[in-house]
Amino acid sequence: MGRYRPPAPASSPYITPSGYQQIRKELQDIWRFRREVTEAVRVAAAEGDRSENAEYIYRKKQLREIDRRVRYLQKRIPSLKVVDRVSNTDQIFFGASVSLLVGDGDECIYRIVGADEVEPGNGTISIDSPVARALIKMRVGECCDVQIGEQTLRYEVLEITYPTE
Repeated sequence: MGRYRPPAPASSPYITPSGYQQIRKELQDIWRFRREVTEAVRVAAAEGDRSENAEYIYRKKQLREIDRRVRYLQKRIPSLKVVDRVSNTDQIFFGASVSLLVGDGDECIYRIVGADEVEPGNGTISIDSPVARALIKMRVGECCDVQIGEQTLRYEVLEITYPTE
C-alpha cells in the first residue's frame, strides 16, 4: 500500500515574456529530441529479446520521462498569463528586481518571477515563495519579517527596479 501525498498547491500562472519564450522553446526542443529517442527505441527493439536488452529498457524509460514533460508543458502553457509591464513601479510586484538588506547585514538581490522560470542560485525567486509574498506591495525603506522554517528573517527594501524586456 502506497503512502498518500496530498496534491501540491497549484502554482501561480504568471510568467515573464522571456520565460514564456523559453518554455515554448523547451517544448519545441523536446519534440525534436523525442523523435531521436523514438528512433533509438525502434533500433534497440529490432535487436531481439527485449527483456534482456538494456538499451531498449533505458530508451523506453527515457521516452516515458519525455512524454511526462510534454504532457505537463502542453497543459501548463495555455494557462500561463504573460506579465509584460507594471503600472506602479515604486512598489514591488511581479517581475521586479529587488535589492534587500537581510537582518544580519548581508545585501541580496532577487528577481520575482513565475514558478516555471525559477533558477536556484541565479537570483530568481518564485512569486509563490514566502519571501516574495511578504515583499509584494512594499516600497523602498520598508521592512518585513519572514518566517522560514524555525527562523525569522528581517528584510529591508533598498531598491526596486523593473527590467525593460
